[in-house]
Amino acid sequence: MRILLMGKDGQVGAEFARLRLPGAQLIAAGRKECDLRQEPSIRALVRNIGPDAIVNAAAYTAVDLAEREPELCFSVNAEAPRVLAEEAAALGAALIHYSTDYVFNGEKREPYVESDPTAPLSVYGASKAAGERAIAATGAAALILRTSWVYGARGKNFLLTMLRLAREREELRVVDDQVGAPTSAAAIAQATARLLAGIGAGSIRAGETAGVYHMTAAGATSWCGFARAILEKRGGEKSGGAPATRITPISTAEYPAPARRPANSRLCNDKFERAFGFRLAPWPQQLEEVLETV
Repeated sequence: MRILLMGKDGQVGAEFARLRLPGAQLIAAGRKECDLRQEPSIRALVRNIGPDAIVNAAAYTAVDLAEREPELCFSVNAEAPRVLAEEAAALGAALIHYSTDYVFNGEKREPYVESDPTAPLSVYGASKAAGERAIAATGAAALILRTSWVYGARGKNFLLTMLRLAREREELRVVDDQVGAPTSAAAIAQATARLLAGIGAGSIRAGETAGVYHMTAAGATSWCGFARAILEKRGGEKSGGAPATRITPISTAEYPAPARRPANSRLCNDKFERAFGFRLAPWPQQLEEVLETV
């Protein structure tokens, strides 16, 4: 199986590129190899490689900045996926694309299921929802995987920010009224590799299982709960034996940001498990595994 990875330098892309993929040839592309803002650049890359499967880990993820750069955000998150899906459909290739909990407004009290209507609160969320629709309209054999609160041992993310700030400050004020499932980039990459192995072996038929799936860590917490877990698992101390950093819960209203976030980001993973036979590990377990590599 020849696999084209888009977004090799992002959190999920970098983790995926490090995996061993028996029986597969991986071609990893980043900004140097392809300009996602330019449709001809995308088409030329795909046609030159002729992949059996495409993993689109490329995305515009600067949620707040997107409010000031909507055209760029939609170009990368909606138009580029459409082009990738069109090329995948023409080749008969499978496409795995990542989406987000931010396609929902967070007003539902229970975990969201795939059939719930999208109602994004931000430009970023709207661009990802548009990308989902654009992919579906092509008829490509695409698995659209919605995940949430992605973090890892590298890049810019909540985990690394909390660890850095804990070394600098006595107190961290963290939002406690937004709830979701912190999901590690490594877990997402590993699950993707498992799906591709199934597609390659024929046990997963991408054309028959095409559609939207929720794929997040099991369980849920708030950002404040996540921050506490990070520091507890790291001993809660600043470097040099300084006193433990205090975590103070605050409301969303006390931490204004350009982009609105959903209060409830919990996603139900039942459909994914029924289709593919596995779930991602609970978020505390994923956190422990990531902290071992930081």
